[in-house]
Amino acid sequence: MNHKNYILNFALAAFFIPFNFKGQQKQDKKFSIFNPVPKTMMREMETDRPDVTESPYTVDAGHFQYETDIVRNIRETSESTNTSTLLINQGNLKIGLTGSTAIQINFQTYGRQKETDLSTGKKTISEGIGDVSFRVKQNIIGNDHGNFALAILPYVKFPTSKYDDESMWEGGLIVPMQYKLPGEWNLGFQVEVDRLKDKDQHALHTELLQTLTLSHSLVKNLDAIAETYYTYDFKAHQFSNYINAALQMEVIKDLKLDAGVNYGLQHSAEKHYFVGASYRY
Repeated sequence: MNHKNYILNFALAAFFIPFNFKGQQKQDKKFSIFNPVPKTMMREMETDRPDVTESPYTVDAGHFQYETDIVRNIRETSESTNTSTLLINQGNLKIGLTGSTAIQINFQTYGRQKETDLSTGKKTISEGIGDVSFRVKQNIIGNDHGNFALAILPYVKFPTSKYDDESMWEGGLIVPMQYKLPGEWNLGFQVEVDRLKDKDQHALHTELLQTLTLSHSLVKNLDAIAETYYTYDFKAHQFSNYINAALQMEVIKDLKLDAGVNYGLQHSAEKHYFVGASYRY
């Protein structure tokens, strides 16, 4: 089986998992994309950004939420190249289908990538639209009540990138969790398994990602997020460790701005710097 078929079969199988669960949410029985939740009954706005740990909460049925990296700069070093990538409007459009199920469409409006060959010093610059991903988030527990929430989030990425000539089909399964602790502290976890493109060759590898994040309000409408996570490449037998920090401000109801950094501790691990926004309607 080739890599493309492997990813497609994995993703299609994963997409059927959410719909085998009967949501235990109060909204499931009343509301859908065709019968939206009234604004007075909507949950507090939860976002999948700015940390790597996804939120286990879904968008209310019949509503949408748009989250984006307004600007993101990524720097990474491999054995043969230095790569600098600039992404503009890396968006995530989320649509609530039921009280516990939402679909997500991820896209990159514009990307510019500069690669420098470490042996020759040759620089290659490419630019254009980026990849598109399709995801389904199914909350399993805790969407409407309780101090613990858990969801599953399978996804598939389509290789539509014009700035990355070696873009490939990718996919994975994400399992985010969150505990609401006393004193308005939030503790998040995430386990994720992906099939991703290798950095130095046109091939795929399996990668494990685990996160731990802690957030709390600094002042009214301003939250601070601290996070650590690691990835493990099963092909290269290589760990990469990261520490992240971000601030998120609620400017007005249903509009949040954020800024932060995802910093790889190893020399070869990626370094991300970003400014973003989230809006719900």
